Amino acid sequence: MKDLDIVFIGSAILDSIIKGFDPNPVSSAGYRAESGTLNAGGEAVNGSIAASKLGMKTAILCSLGNDDAGGIIEADLKKHGVDTSRIAKSDERPTPVTTIFVSEDGERMSITNSAHKNNFHPERFEASFTDAKAIVVGSLFRAPFNDAKVVNAVVKAAAANGVLVIADTKLPNFAVLGLDDLADSLPYVDYITPNETEAKYYTGEEDPEKMADVFLSKGVRNVIIKLGGKGCFFKNSRESIYMPAFRIDTVDATGAGDNFLAGFASEIIRGASVRDALTFACACGAICSTAVGSGTSLRDRQQVIDFIEKGKRQ
Repeated sequence: MKDLDIVFIGSAILDSIIKGFDPNPVSSAGYRAESGTLNAGGEAVNGSIAASKLGMKTAILCSLGNDDAGGIIEADLKKHGVDTSRIAKSDERPTPVTTIFVSEDGERMSITNSAHKNNFHPERFEASFTDAKAIVVGSLFRAPFNDAKVVNAVVKAAAANGVLVIADTKLPNFAVLGLDDLADSLPYVDYITPNETEAKYYTGEEDPEKMADVFLSKGVRNVIIKLGGKGCFFKNSRESIYMPAFRIDTVDATGAGDNFLAGFASEIIRGASVRDALTFACACGAICSTAVGSGTSLRDRQQVIDFIEKGKRQ
């Protein structure tokens, strides 16, 4: 028996979210915005908190600096019941802080800095992720998973221990890898979940089905292309599913993909069909997008079930 349901491995970031930024200055050095908030963020943080809210026993394996930003993140994780005992703390690596500008339609533009390229080595903590039913790698092509050797060591160890491997992706920022660089690792990935922009970048294709075919040809078992407001597209060697999005008034899409992924992983672990898990995942992403911040709107699994029953598709 596995001790945990899901271990989320990857980035932990403090997000400074500026909503409704007005680019027209009010003085020589002054600007206005609708609001400014600090939120614990990063793929591993967003996903682990969301999965915990959905009733999963979750843990996070990430790196935090011994600084105020790291303290805010760790406190938020603990508040939501995430196991933080596997966090690697460092005096040398500061906690990354991201400034995110959110437009009125919920679209985002972010500013990163050199702290975002700080790698830690999750492969050195094998016992911290092989005791789970699943791991979520968040994200391939970003630190710490912008090193092909690190990726291979983690996914190979997980697979060898019967752990389901789910990998999200991001566009590269500091180190640049492509699919061919991960050729030895992709066959260990059970599900890969790029968004449409990322899938175009890594496959060179425009159509979601052709994008999925490229990932499948590299050995990935199942592919989910997140299509934002259009829903998502799933494909494996046996079937293809297009799942439309729920109709909502988007406030802030920050963390929507991470909530989507947490919802999908939690339902797959519970034994749901892929179609039902995708429906649940789309609902989680939609709920997340109805308020500022990645962890603001989602409360629990029953909320998602009620949302699905009442929700309208695009």
